[in-house]
Amino acid sequence: MRFIHTADWQIGKPFRNFGEKESVLRQARLSAIETIGRLAQAENAAHVLVAGDIYDNESPTQKTLLEPLERMRNFATVSWHIIPGNHDYHRGNGLWDRAQALGLPPNVHLHLTPEPASLGDNAVLLPAPLRRKSEVNDLTGWMDTATSGAGQIRIGLAHGSVQGFDSAGEANNPIAVDRAKRASLDYLALGDWHRTLQIGPATWYAGTPEADRFNSQEVGQVLLIEIAAAGAPAKVTAHRTGAYRWLSQTEDLSTAADLDGLEARLRARADLSSLLMRLDLRGTLDLTARADLERRLGAIEAAMFWLEPDLAELHVRPTLTDLEKIDFDGVLREAAEQLKQKAENPAASPVERRRAEEAMVQLYLLTRDRLGDAA
Repeated sequence: MRFIHTADWQIGKPFRNFGEKESVLRQARLSAIETIGRLAQAENAAHVLVAGDIYDNESPTQKTLLEPLERMRNFATVSWHIIPGNHDYHRGNGLWDRAQALGLPPNVHLHLTPEPASLGDNAVLLPAPLRRKSEVNDLTGWMDTATSGAGQIRIGLAHGSVQGFDSAGEANNPIAVDRAKRASLDYLALGDWHRTLQIGPATWYAGTPEADRFNSQEVGQVLLIEIAAAGAPAKVTAHRTGAYRWLSQTEDLSTAADLDGLEARLRARADLSSLLMRLDLRGTLDLTARADLERRLGAIEAAMFWLEPDLAELHVRPTLTDLEKIDFDGVLREAAEQLKQKAENPAASPVERRRAEEAMVQLYLLTRDRLGDAA
């Protein structure tokens, strides 16, 4: 028995903070479905199990509703098995009723009730679909008493948060940590946590096939599962499906040499054009180095798919030379001195000190540009 375990596609997810890149990120989630289909064909995996949250919300437009279904249709030799999750839970006259009314592709199997479904002669699927965004009870409990044929491989499919682990889940849908053992499951395929995670010998979260946030899964992937026979251990192999990598990185800066090192490390990456990075910068720089950092970040941002620098913990302490570059002896120099005093004043609020630092940087940049134009 070979199948692919995936979840949390969240088609239609908005990426409004990413400006003109939003449409690219939305399209990447659809392209990941095609990548999964090609992987299933290449690995001779007859089934793809989708553990909930195909859609990002319960009221997608008709175009958004049809987009993933049409992509699955194109892989006619692969059977796609779907359960609703907390983002796209099943309710009367909801999105799944709309999808059925429009006509599901013949190779797409929607499991809306907790009852056994055949995966061929040697395996049975035990789904636990969600009918609400948040459930108080563990909907996988019915698997314990679900019947299956002699020698059949038992596979559970559910969406929720395993009890006893951290709060990585999005919704309050509890799943017992030992459900696979209680229900004699050969594999329990879970969705909801957006990172690949093994919970037990036969219990896994697949993660999302296209990463969608910082400080979570860096790159999207799915799991290829191989089970030789009922009672045999599942062989689990992760396969990358995501086009983009989401990376958070922290750097400490204090000298011009640190800027050289930071730029060299970033430019050495082979995946710059497909990299989204949240860059947290800490430390203290003089105005000359801080202005140089601005220039370097601008160039690196142009090389990356997305760069999100956070300079909240990067402070500015101008040198005498910095202040003289602003104005040797005049109104601008006086303004710079006042900003310097406020930035270094422990009685001032963090917000006030931060604003003073930012104002110094802008004053320095304006002066530098003015001198450059004069030259």
